[in-house]
Amino acid sequence: MNSRQMYEKMKERLAAHPHWTFRFDPKQDAMRVEDRRTKKGVTISLPGVIAKWHEQKDEAVREVVYYVEQTLKTMEGDAGLSSHERNIYPVIRSASFPAETKEGVPLLFDDHTAETRIYYALDLGKTYRLIDERMLEKDNWSRERVKEIARFNVRSLPTPVKEDRVADNVFYFVNTNDGYDASRILNESFLAGMRARVAGTMAVAVPHQDVLIIADVRNDIGYDVLAQMTMSFFAGGRVPITALSFLYENGKLEPIFILGKKRRT
Repeated sequence: MNSRQMYEKMKERLAAHPHWTFRFDPKQDAMRVEDRRTKKGVTISLPGVIAKWHEQKDEAVREVVYYVEQTLKTMEGDAGLSSHERNIYPVIRSASFPAETKEGVPLLFDDHTAETRIYYALDLGKTYRLIDERMLEKDNWSRERVKEIARFNVRSLPTPVKEDRVADNVFYFVNTNDGYDASRILNESFLAGMRARVAGTMAVAVPHQDVLIIADVRNDIGYDVLAQMTMSFFAGGRVPITALSFLYENGKLEPIFILGKKRRT
């Protein structure tokens, strides 16, 4: 299987979409799929697909086809906010995350901590779209309306916790894999309830979007374990956010820098 053959196989699978165009780039060993209506598209590196194909055969092709279809569907821009209030959620991203789309349209976001920002997303089922200013104008929505709905929706999400103990320290994990685990850091009543359970110092971490860590730190070892754990999650996450943790005191989050067995705030 070479790149040209893989291009033809992918093109055949995607040919059912009449508005999409396909281009093979032999210099880059890549395939470009573009929607002629929106002029938006995705570029696929073919050697990576071929490597997976040798191991997984048709499953590798189906996976990439699904990715392309979902991505271009999201790019169509047909998704509106009206009548989709229940599907609007806040998402936590790093403070360095882009403030606008690739087309230069400002994204809707708020500052959260020195390390994180709150963006807002329209859940489309298998994927989501970050809400931008163009979407607000299209449906004549205010920024405040989106934020209020998103905060309400995240509070309605279940918050099951798994517990682990290390050297007399207790660690709680929210890991439902619904795409909004880190977003639960915005559920103030949940955090307040966890604070009531914590006997020591309460620390919180959102290393990537699919986990929220709450630590009941009772000794210096607890800080070391939290730092190592957070870095491990951060390095392995699909959408990494921050390797730093936060102290939770009086309803506020303060970043903590953990060095050895000492902590600096």
